[in-house]
Amino acid sequence: MPSDPASAPDERPPSVPATRTGGGNPATDENSRTGVESPRTDGGDTPVAHTVRIELVDEPGQLLAALKPIAENGGNLLSVFHERGNITPRGRIPVAVDVECPPDRFETILDALRENGVNVIRAGAEEFGAEVTVVLVGHLIDTDLSDTLRRLADCTNATVADLELSAPAGAGSDEQSSARLRLRTRQGETTDVLETVRSVADDKGIHVIEPMEGSQ
Repeated sequence: MPSDPASAPDERPPSVPATRTGGGNPATDENSRTGVESPRTDGGDTPVAHTVRIELVDEPGQLLAALKPIAENGGNLLSVFHERGNITPRGRIPVAVDVECPPDRFETILDALRENGVNVIRAGAEEFGAEVTVVLVGHLIDTDLSDTLRRLADCTNATVADLELSAPAGAGSDEQSSARLRLRTRQGETTDVLETVRSVADDKGIHVIEPMEGSQ
């Protein structure tokens, strides 16, 4: 058997293209020799965030199976909001999935989801390029934190990207908790999102600590 792998192209692993036999950065080395840019297998562009709304049967393993095509096709999972309190007209549970990927990979991800039997309710309408962070203080658990988050998602063009809850251990009914909430929204819509946060918080007697001007 030849000792030099380059002399036996049939023995190379399938994942290694024949042109990439040298050291260093294969794409850079190839470009310097040919002057032609190599194909970008990861989409090539700066990743952007999208929200994909899907519906799932309420059975074990359904969510994991639905998320698998995202990772397999170059997507980065940002967050998942499983709306167990709601039911779609088809009798299934709606799920909002935040995905980050290069723009030219998004349609591939959607196709993969559909090929795996996942019903996509809505996708591609939102590209979240802005973020706003608020702190909620009050009786968050007693006032149903899940309902609070659901109302924010339903009433705004925003998605919950991150939640950090702080509740004193063994706290009594008079003790308050706090939550740091990071929301993703479209450029230019942070003001509308903050207004909705204020409205929902006011309905539940929750205090809102908003970001300082210029820090949104």
